Amino acid sequence: MREITYRQALNEALREELEKDERVFIMGEDVAIYGGAYGVTTDLWKKFGDERVKDTPISESAIVGIGLGAALTGMRPVVEIMYIDFIPLCLEQLNNQVAKIRYMFGGKCTVPLTIRTEGGAGRTLGAHHSQSLEAWLIHIPGIKVVMPSTPYDAKGLLKSSIREDNPVVFIEHKMLYNTKGKVPEEEYVLPIGVADVKREGKDVTIITYSRMVLFSLEAASFLEKEGISVEIIDLRTLLPLDIETIVKSVKKTNRVVIVEEDCKTGGVGAEVLSQIIENAFDYLDAPIKRVAGADVPMPKSPVLEKLAIPDVERICKGVKEVL
Repeated sequence: MREITYRQALNEALREELEKDERVFIMGEDVAIYGGAYGVTTDLWKKFGDERVKDTPISESAIVGIGLGAALTGMRPVVEIMYIDFIPLCLEQLNNQVAKIRYMFGGKCTVPLTIRTEGGAGRTLGAHHSQSLEAWLIHIPGIKVVMPSTPYDAKGLLKSSIREDNPVVFIEHKMLYNTKGKVPEEEYVLPIGVADVKREGKDVTIITYSRMVLFSLEAASFLEKEGISVEIIDLRTLLPLDIETIVKSVKKTNRVVIVEEDCKTGGVGAEVLSQIIENAFDYLDAPIKRVAGADVPMPKSPVLEKLAIPDVERICKGVKEVL
């Protein structure tokens, strides 16, 4: 099977959905002529033109609001918020309109709106362009939140998101765009709300998502040399959460480490931990360990930025602590 980058996988997903359904269009800052801040929409404007791939003014609220209106009137817009750090600028539209309108109209309308954005640290872009704000979004009933870690998952889940009749926030990590993975040439989709076991193990379960999946897999390889067998669950979808896959793994290994890049306080891991306690407490042989980002604004300094997010060494240490 061929190997392509995460960026190419996303570009293919968008191109295929634009070709498949004339209701699909792309809209956002610099997505057309420039091809997107991270190159995901490269050449799509050349192929599909101004009607299908649209540059917008710098107004996140307007981008999401127009996307909502288009979705309500029969289109399937894919709108891009260049950085997840700018999500607060459109939270009024996202939280009070996009997420609620189908519910408030008793299901008589659908909101097939996909909001693509990117987040995370790694490029030393400082406190305003390096945040992991996914925990904000999972607190909004009425939307789905997807964060894939591999090119295969990214393509299959983006296609599913575009076809979904409810709003989806699709978060891409900026440090994953150049990573490569196997992606079939034939069409496929992946179900939203289903986690994936990225590695089988028996001693401890690591629950993680996005870029931290790669770090966790590397840590598991090191730990294997010490005789420690690690199972790795990639959440892929943060909302809705696949608690069934998580509980099945907890019952198998009886120990859990949650690895996340967002801030530890009120992070995604706190919700995962709570649901494990509610659903599988009796199967735990040790307290759950969280390896998470520091509760600080993301530093600009490369040295300090590295200290502010989990790394392979800290993941290994967390696993050994629960053992």
